[in-house]
Amino acid sequence: MNATALHLSLALFAATTAPLATAQDSFPNKPVRFVNNFPAGGPSDLLARSVAAVLQETLKQTFVVENKAGAAGNIGAADVAKSAPDGHTVLFGIDTIFTVNPYLYNNMTFKTTDFRPVVVMASSGLLVGVHPGTGIKTLAGMIEAGKTKGLNFSSAGSGSPGHLAVEVIKEATQAKITHIPYRGNTPAVTAVLSGEVDGGVLATPGMLPHVQAGKITALAVTSRQRSRLAPDLPTVSEAGLKTLEQEVLYLVMAPAATPDAVVQTLQKHIIDALKRPDIQTRMATLDLFYEGLTGAQASQRIEALHTRYGPIVKATGMKVE
Repeated sequence: MNATALHLSLALFAATTAPLATAQDSFPNKPVRFVNNFPAGGPSDLLARSVAAVLQETLKQTFVVENKAGAAGNIGAADVAKSAPDGHTVLFGIDTIFTVNPYLYNNMTFKTTDFRPVVVMASSGLLVGVHPGTGIKTLAGMIEAGKTKGLNFSSAGSGSPGHLAVEVIKEATQAKITHIPYRGNTPAVTAVLSGEVDGGVLATPGMLPHVQAGKITALAVTSRQRSRLAPDLPTVSEAGLKTLEQEVLYLVMAPAATPDAVVQTLQKHIIDALKRPDIQTRMATLDLFYEGLTGAQASQRIEALHTRYGPIVKATGMKVE
């Protein structure tokens, strides 16, 4: 899908006015499924479970988180795309399904027009870290090592934010870094710990305990601002490589024909949940920064990332393995 087509589909996200469902006034009137399209234990999954617990309390209905991982999130997204557009099945995931995957997959079983945004909840960066045995201490040192002898870097899977980050680093610096995909953040971190790979670009919470234990050397974070979990660690921009900035958006998407009133109910209760002190604390432990974007703002943010990533995917020859 080209950028123009995505622009049109995202514009429709904000403008869609679906026919009112008979039971929408009593939404939710049965258990709600949060389909999380990545493995359990990662930031997206943990945020989903925190929000689901609050919504179960405030909306007096069961909220269940189902992990449907695979194909860089496409399997879970396809499940939601074919679900009834009544708000009882929504996608709880990250932006790459809509911003990167359309460039990587020629035969996705769903289209971006099959969805409308409920809310862009939060954003986060990734942590660039290496095994201490590499002797690398800084981001500049990592790039130099990549140019001179080559490196292997893990990510949470083909098409994941970490995979994209590795390709961005390679394209911007000409370092020779081989991408090694794993099935989720946890095994990708384990690969760095064991020395199976030289390093990784991964979610900060999964890396940080090992950084603090001296088992992984942290080099930088990819976000625009420093991590609240590791405030002494520089951003890639502060390390002199602004072109490596990359953030992940955590979002909720509903089938496109979901009635406005249902979407608005979900928006209100999810945003209210995110603003609770206990959820704010939980988000801080996951290194997530509150966004709370809905409607046109959410669509524009997603589209901006899609527009940015297209040339990167094309230039790097990034492929799904």
